[in-house]
Formats: sequence, structure tokens, C-alpha cells
Amino acid sequence: MMWSGPMTGWMWLWSLLALVALAGLFWLVVRLPGSGAATPGTARRILDERYARGEIDEDDYRRRRAGLS
Repeated sequence: MMWSGPMTGWMWLWSLLALVALAGLFWLVVRLPGSGAATPGTARRILDERYARGEIDEDDYRRRRAGLS
């Protein structure tokens, strides 16, 4: 069977659109907030923010920061 004719171009277009849709779905799943565990960098950032707001004192900050290393 020979694959030629006016519908051949549409088949390529639909295949391409399906591939783009799957890639977009994969990207959304990977980028959703809360989809991964907190990384040490995230914990360090939160600790820095708490210290900057004055929620914890310097001794507590240093102790917790050493615990993250």
C-alpha cells in the first residue's frame, strides 16, 4: 500500500500534535508544586528566611544550619 495522497500531510500533523501534547503533559507533571521532596537548598533557604524575619536567634540558626550540612 502506498502512503500518498491529500491525507498524508494531516497524519503527520496529528502525530506531531500528539507528541507535543504528551511532552506538555510530562512537563506539567514534573513542574507541579509539591511533586518532589524538599531539597537541602530549599531547607537552607527557609532557614535563612526565618532568621531574617527574626523568628529564630543566631545560636538556633547556626545549630540548625550545621544540622543541614
